[in-house]
Amino acid sequence: MEIKRLNQNETADFKILIEIFNEVFENNVGIPGDEHLGKLLANPDFMVFVVKLNNNVVGGLTLYVLHQYYNVKPLAYIYDVGISPNFQGQGLGKKLMEEVCAFCNKNGFEEAYVEAENDDLDAINFYKKTRFSNELLARHFTYSFTDKKNQE
Repeated sequence: MEIKRLNQNETADFKILIEIFNEVFENNVGIPGDEHLGKLLANPDFMVFVVKLNNNVVGGLTLYVLHQYYNVKPLAYIYDVGISPNFQGQGLGKKLMEEVCAFCNKNGFEEAYVEAENDDLDAINFYKKTRFSNELLARHFTYSFTDKKNQE
């Protein structure tokens, strides 16, 4: 098993991870082109870590760097975490979280955090098995700016 941070030239692996996210999160969203994904991967405030078995992507996560004004150390916001259903239950997700947290600690982050919706019991149970420091219940408010007329 290998856990690897993708660079801007590894859009093919990023696309595979997005497909895994679509399967795990039961989404049906499109995948942007290589140009957009390459720009994301080149952005120092966005990171993608993948889990590879036999050189094949089987899961991973995305991370946003949040720069603070109360502290010089940034926060790591882990946005999506997913392991292909065929590989779940083998400790890969837990190892991924450990490796990414070690990366954050080594690279001067104050802390990393991830959110799970109240009704997503699989995610909540997974995160409870990891070595987290604190659990906070919060509400999530969304402000959508998409014009629904243009989506039809």
